[in-house]
Amino acid sequence: MNLHEYQTKEILKNFGIPSAPFFIINKADQIDKALDHLKIESAVLKVQIHAGGRGKAGGVKIGKNREELRELAKKIVGLKVVNNQTGPAGIIANQVMVTPLQEIKKEYYVSCILDRETSQGILIASQEGGVEIEEVAKTSPDKILKLGIPLDRPFRKYELYAFAKKLWPKEVIEEGIKLIQNLVKAFKETDALLLEINPLILTPDNKLLALDAKLNVDENALFRHPDIKAFYDPTQTSEREAKAHEFDLAYVALDGTIGCMVNGAGLAMATMDIIQVFGAKPANFLDVGGGASKEKVAEGFKIILSDPKVKAILVNIFGGIMDCEILAEGIIQAANELKLKVPLVVRMEGTNVDKGKKKLNESGLKITVASDLNDAAQKVTHVDLG
Repeated sequence: MNLHEYQTKEILKNFGIPSAPFFIINKADQIDKALDHLKIESAVLKVQIHAGGRGKAGGVKIGKNREELRELAKKIVGLKVVNNQTGPAGIIANQVMVTPLQEIKKEYYVSCILDRETSQGILIASQEGGVEIEEVAKTSPDKILKLGIPLDRPFRKYELYAFAKKLWPKEVIEEGIKLIQNLVKAFKETDALLLEINPLILTPDNKLLALDAKLNVDENALFRHPDIKAFYDPTQTSEREAKAHEFDLAYVALDGTIGCMVNGAGLAMATMDIIQVFGAKPANFLDVGGGASKEKVAEGFKIILSDPKVKAILVNIFGGIMDCEILAEGIIQAANELKLKVPLVVRMEGTNVDKGKKKLNESGLKITVASDLNDAAQKVTHVDLG
């Protein structure tokens, strides 16, 4: 789960990592209240969206006085940001962070990331902050510092000294080491996949300050973090994805025409692959989970059918925990309630599969029961189901 910049800064503050004060507005006429609260007359306005590249998209503005900031607030609150990270649909900025201007002596990059190749956390840093770190890694890999994060204990000070010495001037090293220790602690204790400060700035009085920050937390660990879970912002996803989140369904919208309902992420990926093998494209990834109820199945159908691009639906279920007979009842119930008009192909295997297939065949609905996954994919992509 992604967090907004201001939410990440609130968490970092709890771990002793300083950042500038801020005030969040969601209406342009709140700008004066923000400036009064912060006791400033000039400020930076930054849209709060779950995507980078905000500045290039017009989502970061600097105002030198109240009149200028009032005009900027009108333009930036509710701004639709469209770039390669948001996708063509873009994301609406419902919240804007108001924060004081900062004098910058030097910009740095520092982050912790879960590296799946080495199965460990990695500390990454660079003297090239305030820019896209991917570009730095591509063009100047020698400017990227990396250090494996110990899983079972915190970093010891001496382990970080050489690392910090390559980053900061000697008068900042002690503070830098402490910041890294706190950052790693925050990374571990929040079950983060990514915790990034870019840029981490050095002020003229040699203080380190998190000017921008990003946090991505493992959704599977949110049960341990109700405070972080409460930060979820449904406005940052499509309406269908927000609805899926509400019913604990894993849904990702795609560009194809074949709606997919599957239980299990691996099976879902295989289903999408085979649809493409037979010449069509999946309209979505939808994993209803191993123990989906009739209600979940019905909601899954509603979400799929809310996509006007969907021309047919493939349900591919392996009944391990899930009972195929109960699944069939859920499919029939949903098809009746929704007055299903698009072709529906069902492939199921596992517990009570024969009873499940019988119910589907005797339902009187236009449901095609496939014998296996190849058969299902061929039917849903090529056969006119009437």
